[in-house]
Amino acid sequence: MADASVLTGTESFGEQTLPHSIDAEQAVLGSVLVDPDTVTVALTIIKPEAFYVEQHRQLFTLMAALFGSGQGANIDLVVVLNEAVKQGIFATSAEGKRYLTALIQNVPSAGNIRSYCEIMQEKHTERRLAEVARDLLRRIADGSDSAETLLDAAEQRLFDIRGGRDSKGLVAIREVMVDTYKHLGDISGPDRDKYVGARTGYPTLDAITGGMNNSDLVILAARPGMGKTSFALNLATNVAKSTQKNVVIYSLEMGMQQLVSRMLSTHALVDSYKLRTGRLAPDEWGRLAASADVLSDMTIYLSEGSGITVQQMKAQLRHLKNLGMVVIDYLQLMDAPLKTDNRVLVISDITRNLKLMAKELNIPVLLLSQLNRGVESRTDKRPMMSDLRESGSIEQDADIIMFLYNDNYYKRDKAEGANITECIVAKNRHGETSKIDLVWDPQFTRFSTPEHDNPPPA
Repeated sequence: MADASVLTGTESFGEQTLPHSIDAEQAVLGSVLVDPDTVTVALTIIKPEAFYVEQHRQLFTLMAALFGSGQGANIDLVVVLNEAVKQGIFATSAEGKRYLTALIQNVPSAGNIRSYCEIMQEKHTERRLAEVARDLLRRIADGSDSAETLLDAAEQRLFDIRGGRDSKGLVAIREVMVDTYKHLGDISGPDRDKYVGARTGYPTLDAITGGMNNSDLVILAARPGMGKTSFALNLATNVAKSTQKNVVIYSLEMGMQQLVSRMLSTHALVDSYKLRTGRLAPDEWGRLAASADVLSDMTIYLSEGSGITVQQMKAQLRHLKNLGMVVIDYLQLMDAPLKTDNRVLVISDITRNLKLMAKELNIPVLLLSQLNRGVESRTDKRPMMSDLRESGSIEQDADIIMFLYNDNYYKRDKAEGANITECIVAKNRHGETSKIDLVWDPQFTRFSTPEHDNPPPA
C-alpha cells in the first residue's frame, strides 16, 4: 500500500494504538476509484466515522457527497483530486495525485469491497468498545459518579453499539414473505397464544387491540380518581398470568406495599379499606393467604421512586429473561438526560425513547399519563388526545392510546348500581378505534367487563 506518512488523525489508547486496518481503508477508497459503482456497497455497510484515519474519512465523505449529488459515475481520480485539493484534504495537487494513484494501483480487487468494509466495521466496533472503557476509567478516576451510575452508563453505551451492529439494510420482499407466512402459521396454530398479543383479561378490549402486542407503546391516560393505576395493575396481573412471562411495574408515585395491597384486594376480593386499617375477618385472612400464594408465584417485579430515566430502565430490563411487559406509572414523573426547561421537549424525548425501548426489547410498554385540567371545563368531559398533558410527541410515538372516563365521577348524586367506566381506545395502529364498558369496583380496586365479570375465588 501507499506510504501512510501523509495521514493524520490517528489515536491511541494509553500506550496502545486503537484497533484499525490501514490496508482495508485504502482498499475501500481504491475500489471506489477503480469502480465508482462500488460506492453503493460501501455506503450500505460503513459510515465515514468507521475510518480510523482522518484523511481517509474526509476522502470517503467527499465520495459519498459526489454520489449523493448524482455524480456517482464521475467518481474518478481527476474529479476526486480536484475536490480534495479544494477542500484542503491534500496540501498540493501533486501530493494528492501521488496518493490517489497509489490507492488505485495497489487495490487488490474492487470486487472484494464488501470484505474490506466488513474488516473496517469490525475495527470500528473494537475502537468504540475501547472508547467506552477509556471513558469508564476516566469517570472512575474522577470519583464523581456512583458505581451504579457508571454501570448503567456503560451498559447503555454497549447496548447502543450492539444495536448499530444488528441494524439491517435492504431486504428483498421474498425473504420477508417467508417470515410473514411462518408468523401467520404460528398465530393460526394450536400454540397461537405464544405468538399473538398478550391477553389483557378483557376479551372485548383484546378484540379491538389484539392484546398487548410486542414492540407497542401503549398510553393509558385519565384524570385523577378514574382508577388508571388500578386498571394498569389489573392488566399487569392478567398478562403475567396468561403469558407466564416476567412483568415489570415501575411505580414512580406509589410505594411497593401500596401496589401489593391493591393487587391482594383485587385478587382476594377483600375490601381495600380493610387492608389499610387491618380490620379483617378470619375468612378474609384465609382469602388473603391464598391470594398471596398465587401472586407470589407470578413473575412480577416492582420498582419504586421517581426520576428514573429510560436509559436506567433499559439497563435493568436487559438483565431479565423472558420479559413479557413493562408498566410505568407515570410519564410525568420520569426524568430525561435532556436538560431544558421546556417540559414538552422533555416529555417528547422520553416517549420517543420508550418507543425505541419497546422495539429494541420486543415487548409491550404500558405508560400511564396525566391529562390536562382543561378537560374539566368542557360540558362533555370525555378525554381526547389533545388533552394529554405536555403531549409533545405522545400522539405520534404511541401505538395505542386509551382513556378511562367515568361519568358517575362528576355527578353529585351518584347513581346506585353499576359503576360504569368507559375505556376509550382513541388511537389504534392495529385496527379500529372504539370503546368498551368496564365495571369499576372501588371496594376491590378492580375493573371487569359486565359480560365477563370475574367470580369470587373459591
